[in-house]
Amino acid sequence: MGVVAQGIGKVFGDPPLRVLTGIDAEIRDGEFVALTGRSGSGKSTLMYILSSLDEPSEGVIKIDGQDLRSIPDEELYRFRNQHMGFVFQFHYLIAELTTLDNVLMPTLKFNSRDAKTAYAESLLEKVGLKEKMNRLPRQLSGGEQQRVAIARALVMEPKYLFADEPTGSLDTLNGDLVMKIIKEINVHQKTTVVMVTHDPDFANLADRQIRLADGKLANS
Repeated sequence: MGVVAQGIGKVFGDPPLRVLTGIDAEIRDGEFVALTGRSGSGKSTLMYILSSLDEPSEGVIKIDGQDLRSIPDEELYRFRNQHMGFVFQFHYLIAELTTLDNVLMPTLKFNSRDAKTAYAESLLEKVGLKEKMNRLPRQLSGGEQQRVAIARALVMEPKYLFADEPTGSLDTLNGDLVMKIIKEINVHQKTTVVMVTHDPDFANLADRQIRLADGKLANS
């Protein structure tokens, strides 16, 4: 069923600053959608609302046909952790944990570490880090750390992957590699991907772009 946004608006602060106005959008299951637009256009704010990490000031978000307003917080929290993966511009790895332990962090909430260890190892092989499973984050390059973050986002085999400028802090080589991994996940695992990016080449890898300008839809 995917994600449906109806009349989404967002206002921050006092005095109020309007960031989004009247956003209607639908992201279908298995689709790869890029949210694009200039800095300050509201694309990251929209991604956070689509992913349930933030609430809209106006409008409705439905995921898999359910209005998020009707889902109790605890149930929504569980759904998010089980069915959504998140990748941000900065990796937010835990410095004291090995590569493998960082990837397995989401499994602790569901007591599924043992069941997921083999899969976590296979994800690290997929992202080219099989030989570095026991290293700490400080022993990895920036690009390697971001690949660990992608593996962590995928370890629960989520239906949805939300990525906010996942290549923003990477050089060209590592940025290209990260995008290749995300595209492969979408194509081969049918994971629905919603990605914020300012890079037109990366946006063109998506099935479709939703472009924002001044907090409104420019096209879709």
